[in-house]
Formats: sequence, C-alpha cells, structure tokens
Amino acid sequence: MPSHRDLPRPESGSPRLRGFLWAGLAVAIFAGWLVVTRFSVTRTLNVWDLTALRYGIGAILLAPVLLRRLPPRAWRNGFVFAALWGAPFAILVAFGVQMTTAGRAAAVTPTLMPVFAGLLGWGLLREQPGRIRLAGYGAIAAGLCGLVLTAGSAQGSPSLFGLGLLVLAAVMWASYTLILRRSGLTPIQSAALICFWSAVIFVPVYIGLGLSHLRHAPAAEIAIQSFYQGVLMSTVALISFNRGVALLGASAGAAMIALVPVAASLLAIVFLREIPDMAEGISIALIVGGVLLAARAPRQQAR
Repeated sequence: MPSHRDLPRPESGSPRLRGFLWAGLAVAIFAGWLVVTRFSVTRTLNVWDLTALRYGIGAILLAPVLLRRLPPRAWRNGFVFAALWGAPFAILVAFGVQMTTAGRAAAVTPTLMPVFAGLLGWGLLREQPGRIRLAGYGAIAAGLCGLVLTAGSAQGSPSLFGLGLLVLAAVMWASYTLILRRSGLTPIQSAALICFWSAVIFVPVYIGLGLSHLRHAPAAEIAIQSFYQGVLMSTVALISFNRGVALLGASAGAAMIALVPVAASLLAIVFLREIPDMAEGISIALIVGGVLLAARAPRQQAR
C-alpha cells in the first residue's frame, strides 16, 4: 500500500521540484558509479564480482519490502524490470566501461537513454514529444557526438563493440523507464524486485561457475565496492531514479539522466583537476540545454 508520500498532491510545483531533487541524487550516484566500476574492472575485481555485490547486497537490504504480500502481476513486472535494468544492464555497462573508458560510458549510455525513451514513447505509445522536447533530444545527441569525438581524439579510437554494448544498455534503460510508471509499483518495490530477481538468477551462476575474484582483491577495495554497488547503486540510486520518474514522468525523468556526463566532468574538475577544453565545454553546454528542453512539462500536464 503506497504511503502518504506516494499520493498525488494538489499543488503542481512541489512534486516537480521533488522530482528534480530525486533525479539529481540519482545523477550524482550514477556519475560516480562509472568511475568506481572502471577502477576495479581494470584491476583485480571483474564484471561478475561487481554484479554479484550489487544485487546480492541489494537483495538482502531490500528483502523486508518483499515480505509484504505483492500480487502475482507485481512479481512478473519485477522480472521484466530485472531483465531490462537489473543484472544484464549492469553487465553490459561494466563491459562497455572496461572496453572503452568511464568518460565514454558516461557520455553514451546516460545521454542516449532519454533520447531512446522519447522516441520509443513516441513510436510505441503515441506520446508525441512536441517540438521543444524534440529540440532537446537533438541538442543532447549533438552534445553526445561532441563528447565522443573529443574523447576519441584525446584517448585514441574507441572500441566499436564496447560502444555497441553501451548503446544497447541505453535502449534497455529507456524501455524500463517507459513501463515503470504504468506498473503500479512504488519506487522501493520496483527496486526490491529488480535486486531480488537479479540475485536469484545471477548469484547461483556466479558461484556455480567459480567466477569470483574476491579472494584476490584487497579488503578495502571490496568494502568500497560493496558500499557503492550494493548500497548506493542497488538501493539509493534505484529508488531515487524511480521516484524521479514517478514525479516527473518517464520522458522528463529520463532526460535528467543525460546530466551524468556533466556531473562526471564536474567531479573530475573538483577532484582530479581535469579542466574540459573548449570543445568539451560546448558539448556539455549542449547537453545541459537539451536536458532543460526535454525535461519541460507538457502544457496539458498538471503534476
């Protein structure tokens, strides 16, 4: 049963503000996730370790949510959610990060996701985005091209297969955002079901095939990855993103995620003293402008 926080409010401004705050929290966590993932998959831990930590710990933390009685339809929806934004998604992104860079992954998957969400909603659900939102998608795509080309000139030719994995992950993520809001599940229920199904299916395979490298990794690295993957990504980020979509709508909530490469660039400036050049700055500005246009509420919408 949804709590009082999940019930619609009479005013229109407050829910959208809360939606932007929830989506902003997800953006911050996603930006750091790509960097943290890249750190480990190029050293001791592998893609399978990070996936097991993410959903194994997440399933344990969110297990109390599933102790409440859920209808069979909720479990079926949760299985679909896990297929689209659970272990398969995390594996695709992790391999994409390993084969390219964290910067390219941040520029591709989160940036293309809102564009695919808008186009899929338009083609499958007849949700016409309107000229302003289409202009936003165009600006996001242009900014993405600028970031990829800039990264390519500075870091060498990108792996086409790695980029393909990241694009496929963006399509899966976009599909998830479209069906989430129509599922009738609360944000925390959706997150719990994604972790449950991912853990039930993936962790036995991970253990049975002996894919673990955990015994070779330093305890500090395992602790950091357990917290980031298992707590921040599988619980906090999942719930905050789902909450943002519930309050803003699929298209606007998805558009906010295009700010991940922008957040990653800001983190690099603060912590790594990596100042973007002129071309990167223009690309980031295009993405920010595109998000502002794509996240605008339709005139007929009253949320």
